[in-house]
Amino acid sequence: MGSAEEASKPTSPYDSSSPSQPLLFKPPSTEEPNQPDQPESDPTQYLQISYNYGPRPFKDLPFLILFVLVVLCTFGFGIFCVFHKNPNYSNLSSYKYDLNSTSCVKGSDFNGFYESRFDFYVSSSSGSGFLKSLIWTLVVTLILSVPICFLLLLLLKHYTKQIVYVSLPFFIVIPIFVNVYWFVACTVSSSCTDAFPLVYRILVFVFVFLIIGIIVWIFVANWHRIELTVKIIGVASAALSKNLGLFVVIPLLTLGLVAYYVPIVVFLVFGRLNGKIVPKESNGEYSCAWKQDSWVPAYYTLAILTMLWSLTVMVEAQVYVIGGTIAQWYFTGEDSKPRRSIRSSLRNAFGPSSGTVCLSGLLICVVRFVRAAVDIAKREDIPGMVNLVLRCCVKGLLSAVDFLNKFTINFAAITGEAYCTSARMTYELLKRNLLSAVFVETVSTRLLAGIAFILSSIYAIVVCAILKGASNIGFYSYVVAVLAWVLLIIVLGSFVHVLDNVIETVYICYAIDRDRGEVYKPEVHEVYAFLPSSRNDRSPMAPTAPLV
Repeated sequence: MGSAEEASKPTSPYDSSSPSQPLLFKPPSTEEPNQPDQPESDPTQYLQISYNYGPRPFKDLPFLILFVLVVLCTFGFGIFCVFHKNPNYSNLSSYKYDLNSTSCVKGSDFNGFYESRFDFYVSSSSGSGFLKSLIWTLVVTLILSVPICFLLLLLLKHYTKQIVYVSLPFFIVIPIFVNVYWFVACTVSSSCTDAFPLVYRILVFVFVFLIIGIIVWIFVANWHRIELTVKIIGVASAALSKNLGLFVVIPLLTLGLVAYYVPIVVFLVFGRLNGKIVPKESNGEYSCAWKQDSWVPAYYTLAILTMLWSLTVMVEAQVYVIGGTIAQWYFTGEDSKPRRSIRSSLRNAFGPSSGTVCLSGLLICVVRFVRAAVDIAKREDIPGMVNLVLRCCVKGLLSAVDFLNKFTINFAAITGEAYCTSARMTYELLKRNLLSAVFVETVSTRLLAGIAFILSSIYAIVVCAILKGASNIGFYSYVVAVLAWVLLIIVLGSFVHVLDNVIETVYICYAIDRDRGEVYKPEVHEVYAFLPSSRNDRSPMAPTAPLV
């Protein structure tokens, strides 16, 4: 921020020395006042980008209508499945083929045998002990995951450097421990020694250590990026700590998605009951088999596609809510606090911008499908130059879509613009301010994911030790510990996802600040100013013309 004299000095909006002028703009010519209009767009059209607090019009409405129609069709046909079911499906084993009538008729019932076997397994003492330990462990893990997330956020806010530097050695120690452990275990075991000769064991042992050496070299070569990442994580943690309500809203949205899935899953179960029992001939012998109605596979496809699209829509809605909430915090002065920021973000995400969220979710869903198809084709290794060219073109198209979608939802949450407009304005905003349109600090995601993995592993080891000493379920203690590890890493993974979205939203807000020549959060400018302007920048620690 300038001095009092500089603040009182009048400046032209097109003065190249004015901080309000975007960095790439040239001052307009003053030779002729009545020159013909140029084909380029007005260079001042993006000067007023900021958070839109006012009422927002509905955008991308056709995609919202399409999504609603798909959901209504899924629920409508699902209700039809429930009322059109064939109750004889559960008695299929009691039907026998009748030679006289050439059809299947109901005979004796054998369900009691299976029920007695089921009761036998349920009454097993070891099974009940395992089930009891599993339920209690998962419940306690779910309860403890809340304070663990808050504690991790507090540590990342105040002790980011210490947490990251303490976690880094585990990326090396754990692979070394696993490598040495398998080598010794295989050497001691006679069966492994016979199946895996010593020469091959040594080659694999050395190869793994070479991989570990490459990891160490990557850490050393990118040490400056790690130092910058530490500061970025600290800034994002501070921003998230100012909006703790997100820790309530995001899980509630996830639970809402699960509740939304429940009737669809019920419809899928009842879909299997739509059919009839028909005779089936095999090797000259007839038996009774279940034949589904011809429309059931089509409904399964519709329901699964609806679930996948709904999943991506909910993910994008969460990104929208996080982006809108963090943006309101960012563009609020230090002396004031945003009011009802989460509520307004929710209202915009499921109101005026719901079509934009549906479109973004649809694009992500399509990209995932196409990428999965390309990966399957790659594994099948289909020969031919045409196939290779098609795969390259598809990969290029998918990369372009990812490039387009990178910050679009964050920008739409700030401005309320439509999807295509937000994508274009985001690209122009970052381009004008010499900022990379592809966020370079992917190191932060990997570091946070590594920290989540380490914490979950330590927790699983503690759980396994407690179960070994306090219960007699034997081998099942390892199973319970693994499931507790999975549950905790899912929760911590959600925390990392939220923090990643905070980092990207702050990045867009910083770009808007630079474009407007303003400084709402000086502590953010002090860190984000050192981000590289492009991937070809050889000195990523050089500041990109900070305003502070």
